[in-house]
Amino acid sequence: MCGIVGYIGGEQAAPVLLEGLSKLEYRGYDSAGVAVYNESGMHVVKSKGRLAVLEGILDKGEKLPGTVGIGHTRWATHGAPSDVNSHPQVSDDGLFAVVHNGIIENYMQLKEHLMRRGVEFVSDTDTEVVAQMLEHYYRGDVLAAIRQVTQRVEGSYALGIICADCPEKVFAVRKDSPLIVGLSEGQNFIASDVTAILAHTREIVRLRDREIAVLTREGAEFYDEELEPLEKPAETIEWDVAAAEKGGYEHFMMKEICEQPEALLKTISPRIKNGRIVLDDLKLTRADIEKISRVYIVACGTSYHVGAVAKYAFEKLLRMPIETDVASEFRYRDPILDDKTLVIIISQSGETADTLAALREARRQGARTLAIVNVVGSTIANEADDVLYTWAGPEIAVASTKAYSTQLAVIYLIALYMARELGTLTEQELEEYTKALEKLPELAEAALSGRETIQYFASQYFNAKDMYFIGRNVDYAASLEASLKLKEISYIHSEAYTGGELKHGPISLIEEGTLVIALCTCGRLFGKMAANIREVKARGAVVLGLCTEEFAGEMKGVADWQFCVPKVPNFMLPSMSILPLQLFAYYVASMKGCDIDKPRNLAKSVTVE
Repeated sequence: MCGIVGYIGGEQAAPVLLEGLSKLEYRGYDSAGVAVYNESGMHVVKSKGRLAVLEGILDKGEKLPGTVGIGHTRWATHGAPSDVNSHPQVSDDGLFAVVHNGIIENYMQLKEHLMRRGVEFVSDTDTEVVAQMLEHYYRGDVLAAIRQVTQRVEGSYALGIICADCPEKVFAVRKDSPLIVGLSEGQNFIASDVTAILAHTREIVRLRDREIAVLTREGAEFYDEELEPLEKPAETIEWDVAAAEKGGYEHFMMKEICEQPEALLKTISPRIKNGRIVLDDLKLTRADIEKISRVYIVACGTSYHVGAVAKYAFEKLLRMPIETDVASEFRYRDPILDDKTLVIIISQSGETADTLAALREARRQGARTLAIVNVVGSTIANEADDVLYTWAGPEIAVASTKAYSTQLAVIYLIALYMARELGTLTEQELEEYTKALEKLPELAEAALSGRETIQYFASQYFNAKDMYFIGRNVDYAASLEASLKLKEISYIHSEAYTGGELKHGPISLIEEGTLVIALCTCGRLFGKMAANIREVKARGAVVLGLCTEEFAGEMKGVADWQFCVPKVPNFMLPSMSILPLQLFAYYVASMKGCDIDKPRNLAKSVTVE
């Protein structure tokens, strides 16, 4: 959640910090603040509300001179959203200013320890504990104080720190929460996301757990938790800053929906050579794959819905037991794992706290781990035994779209690759499915081409109070994600059910005028879904039927409205059906006047449990 930016250089810090924080608004926040050091001392300005409030107070930074500073957008966890609980938090004598992403789990014990020694706290935050502890342990050496603090705090943190005794330095340290260092001539940066500093530099260093960075105008030095110096090479961000801008679209979400064909091409094309799937980054040998007796697919939110599709795909293609698990529940239910278990971890950011904890539990029990992530060098990518990147490019809108599509594509690649090694498919089947996978980008373009129909349909029902999605097989798995997209950005109550479960309770919710979206792309189950549509229509529902082109005629006689998508192999159907439903969610939210890219109470990257 929250966003961090830090700067030291020759420019005025406040405008740079505000610009960087504006690039992190998508992460979700309820207050913002900056701390800048200048010749008159440490100055902290912060306020509850949108970043625009802070920009107004600071006249876009012009009212706060100084060339060293840190900034933050806060998502309240400890203490209500307020000016005093906003970051940066400052120590008792004003010596240290701290910004923090994450949660300090033992903050109350630490706070009580300090209060017994006379330290007075002004906020309800766990972050102020860090600032006060830094002052408590400071004996003239900031690095030593940081080491003392990080040895005592428990939980997750990314910290940006400035100290009035060291006005020519910015300090940073992280554990389980992302933080990067940006390097440029005469100026250097810290940030929780590349997008915050991409306008200034493409050269970055990703901090790993418990690593400390010390930034000056001339460069950056890195240390491990024992304060031993580290050599950390920089990486160059290849994608252009324009990729993180709207490019003429009204919202990032619509831009990213429309980018899906290109993102699919970048994910799939390099991994199919001469009609054969080649996963060069995968270290899983045939012997390793043959040893696997069970696969767990573990993720949160949209990525979990990818796992729901993956269960159908893997069981069909690999003929082995597959379990899909919500990451936040995985390690608390004592999963049965061993060295014959493959655990596939899916996370767009590669930093999702619950998913990272699940990965570590899987490794602790000796399971083989494979990560599917978008961010190179992220914590999950670094800690998994294997990693496959989605290459989706930056995704700014909180509601994920192209991450979902590219994660699905990687799932198909893995499933077909393992099926070939196991011999569970014939050569003819492998060839057919691989060709279909290669065509997905082109077919995705076709599935997005009927935008006007979806927009008109949305205009008729954007005021609905409830909507229900139904489907069977992979259509049910896709309906989970379609329902999530709608509720995330439109705030309409929405649920997804299997068609066969209607009579077991959900049909009692159907009344005159209720909107039901029925996914009917699985041809062999079309008849059963048609019966489900008739059931809800008999109770007064209005039905949008989503089917493949071959069933267009039959759907006309069943549903009130219909929309068709291209036909692909059954296990790939969610890649087609989700596209018009993403558009539907977008248009509904747009017509309601919702803040589509930054929906209330949500954040892009959930880095706390």
